[in-house]
Amino acid sequence: MKKYDFLILGAGIFGITTAIELRKRNYSVGVLNPGKIPHPLAESTDISKIIRMEYGTDIEYMTMVEECLPVWREWNDFFNDSLFHEVGFLLLSRSLLEKDSSGFESASYFNLLKKGYQPERLDIEQRKKLFPSINHDQYTDAFYHKIGGYAESGRVIETLTKYAVQLGINIHEEQTAGEIKINNNKAEGVITKEGNTFNAGHVIVCAGNLSPFLVPGLKSYIKITGHPVFHLKPSQPDFFSYPHLSVIAADISNTGWYGFPFHPKEKVVKIANHGKGIEINDPEKDERVVYENDIIQLKNFLKESLPALVNDPIVYTRRCCYTDTFDGHFWIDNHPEIKGLTIGTGGSGHGFKMGPIIGDMIATVAEGKSHKWSARYRWRHISEKTINNEEARFLNRNNHS
Repeated sequence: MKKYDFLILGAGIFGITTAIELRKRNYSVGVLNPGKIPHPLAESTDISKIIRMEYGTDIEYMTMVEECLPVWREWNDFFNDSLFHEVGFLLLSRSLLEKDSSGFESASYFNLLKKGYQPERLDIEQRKKLFPSINHDQYTDAFYHKIGGYAESGRVIETLTKYAVQLGINIHEEQTAGEIKINNNKAEGVITKEGNTFNAGHVIVCAGNLSPFLVPGLKSYIKITGHPVFHLKPSQPDFFSYPHLSVIAADISNTGWYGFPFHPKEKVVKIANHGKGIEINDPEKDERVVYENDIIQLKNFLKESLPALVNDPIVYTRRCCYTDTFDGHFWIDNHPEIKGLTIGTGGSGHGFKMGPIIGDMIATVAEGKSHKWSARYRWRHISEKTINNEEARFLNRNNHS
């Protein structure tokens, strides 16, 4: 069996962009992925993920996305495909933006202004005219930022994988990492659950939900949580199509709810909740289903905020599993005790938008160098008592009882 310079476990957004970056640096690269790509249970899967600059008081994340946005646009041109839809981002707030300067919506708005952007503060009459499908009486304040939107996440992974193959990267589908081969305290490859051995000078774990099961010690810093996702078939598709609807966050830091305009290919409206979720003990065996209580909460949200959708059929559901670090930040570092082993994980429900830079960061760290963004995401001491710092996340209560 060929020995790769780098063997990457997982072909989600973290893994496939890392593979591409390392191959561009002239390394031999292999990628293992359980199942086909995109894997139906991966965090990167689904029809859409938000691409947003809005990160509340967190200027570093905002700047990282600012750096990613030109690349998202370039990918559309390079691949001659509409993978990124810049339909803008509407943030709805039940409080005046001036009321809580540290709140997610308020801080996002004022930090955009400080950076020289021009988010549009909208009064209720403007909102009703521009976005008529929303019940704006539920929201005191709002702003719309035309920079941002959504990426067709599953198709992004599929496209990047085809590009990786063109670059000479060996993609091994339906190979599930079972054990990292360690000899004299150095990673030397992987034995898969299918019984195959892959050798490498360096192993990079970008295995999402499976990462804490593969790497010694990660379970002390990471948990897997599940969050409901719904696709609805609207009876009035034009009413929910861009420009009549953009990507929306419905007072998200206090409710968790966010949504997308009518998808031009899938013909659905996607609504999901970015909250505490439920803890998943074994992501390989979990059924990833939504519960009756999740549907009740969805219906309550629709009744209040998107009433024209409330009686439309739910045609698909899934429970998206986050690889949650306790502080909500990525986990990108070389293992402190095992040589030749790098971890690139901890998307925590907001990592996909960082695709254009995340692979560069992981590859640079794996080479033993420092990346300009990497210091914050190194191996660190956190616990379940550590506060999750991702400000858009609604964490005040569990969404399933």
